[in-house]
Amino acid sequence: MKENVDHHVPVLIVGGSLVGLCTSLFLGRHGIRHMLVEKHGGTSLHPRGRGINVRTMELFRVAGVEARIRDAASVLAGNHGILQGGSLTGDDQEWLFEEIDPGGALARFSPSAWCLCSQNDIEPVLMSVTPTLGADLRYATELQSFDPDATGVTAHMKNRDTGEHLTVRADYLVAADGPRSPVREQLRIGQSGSGDLFHNVSITFRSRGLAEVVGDRRFIVCYLTRPDADGALLPVDNAERWVFHAPWHPDRGETMEDFTDERCAAHIRRAVGAPDLDVEITGKAPWHAAERVARRYGSGRVFLAGDSAHEMSPTGAFGSNTGIQDAHNLAWKLAAVLNGTAGPRLLDSYEAERLPVARATSERASARSAEHSHPGYEPAPEARGGRPGGVLKVAMGYRYTRGAVLGTDPALAVVPERLQLSGEPGTRAPHLWLTGPEGRKSTIDLYERSFVLLASEGAPWRDAARRVAAQTGMPLEAYALGTGPGADLTPQDGADWAAAHGATPSGAVLVRPDGFVAWRVTESVGDPEAVLHEVLGRLLGLD
Repeated sequence: MKENVDHHVPVLIVGGSLVGLCTSLFLGRHGIRHMLVEKHGGTSLHPRGRGINVRTMELFRVAGVEARIRDAASVLAGNHGILQGGSLTGDDQEWLFEEIDPGGALARFSPSAWCLCSQNDIEPVLMSVTPTLGADLRYATELQSFDPDATGVTAHMKNRDTGEHLTVRADYLVAADGPRSPVREQLRIGQSGSGDLFHNVSITFRSRGLAEVVGDRRFIVCYLTRPDADGALLPVDNAERWVFHAPWHPDRGETMEDFTDERCAAHIRRAVGAPDLDVEITGKAPWHAAERVARRYGSGRVFLAGDSAHEMSPTGAFGSNTGIQDAHNLAWKLAAVLNGTAGPRLLDSYEAERLPVARATSERASARSAEHSHPGYEPAPEARGGRPGGVLKVAMGYRYTRGAVLGTDPALAVVPERLQLSGEPGTRAPHLWLTGPEGRKSTIDLYERSFVLLASEGAPWRDAARRVAAQTGMPLEAYALGTGPGADLTPQDGADWAAAHGATPSGAVLVRPDGFVAWRVTESVGDPEAVLHEVLGRLLGLD
């Protein structure tokens, strides 16, 4: 007997925090109808997870929400760097680094920049946009069970406010349901990694006097290292709203009840070095830093994303950014399969690409916590000191050595020794400024809804690609770059697009919808249409 179903959607997203909402945003940009369910009644209220790296801001740029997120983050736009000291009133403070992007060097690599926006500020932005893109958002709705089969997933849910039960049939389910993911548990997917690293209590408080103590030191975070009052201080508005992360030791019998308002206020005063500081505690929330990565990124038609797939130390803000980039990678692949332009095998590349990145990034996050002597973290002796610097190469220089890419070397490390974005297959395509009929844009702005082929003006690749797209209906756009009348786009400042992409004037570069180079050819061929047919078929799982 066939089960009664209340709704059918192509994709069901379980979890409505940052990664779930980003999955919704990216699917919506591809025109994929979907439902998102979240057991809590709304978005996050507690300030957390606020570092948005350059690569993630590129994704928001292409998705049309970068400006809105920067508006939401405007109060902390002038905060840069990480400070460390015994207190804020002594003479022993030092900058671990004072500027995120000293000298503006990032402009060579990206049209975007880092952003400091707390999760409780960014989520309402996403929540306001996704319904306009076809999302059915249902908060206070909890997934109770799901039954996967060969053609989809049947999910049983309950509205926690009304008690109403709901059955939804979805072609695919994306679990963005947090580190203790019930979906991952039901799939019996294990985890690898070091496990728990440390525990903190995140304390929100008000203090007008603290701004005077801080003065003009506009930090992202200040690590305070006094042995009897260590912790991390983070500004919320640089005026009177602050967050303090205090070490918590449940292994020593400490409970959340031990963190009374009086204890928290006294700890903050000692840490800051101001015994008479006004402190009004406004909230407390426990959080656990861990290094765990799922052994698989899903099973059948169910996929994991964000914290359900990986937990990382917060130092460097790698966790949320990795989760958002999971969502972006998965969204275009789901869209291609659902639209019939790719075979189901394309979805196998999600795990092949993102799982190695999560492993490498989680290790780097733990190493960075050791480098910064994060309060509460006591790494094993061999982990002390970690690896040297290199946040940017982890954030945007990682490569896919396997998956929906051709011409890669599987023996290469996922994270390179240095940042080098030069058009190598499996890496994020280079950024160049271009001019065209629509004005100035970055090459990064070209990549979202389809594959894009770049070639030189006069080469046969552009016209061959357009014929292939017309004949097959494959999602493929093509541009001729140059300075003559036959060019679609002109690189600014005399830039050599081919050299920047590791190609030649007779070659071509094929970029995926997520902005990663899928394939590159350095010379002309006898039948470019046939070559492109074969390449796209292999990439999209149609061969």
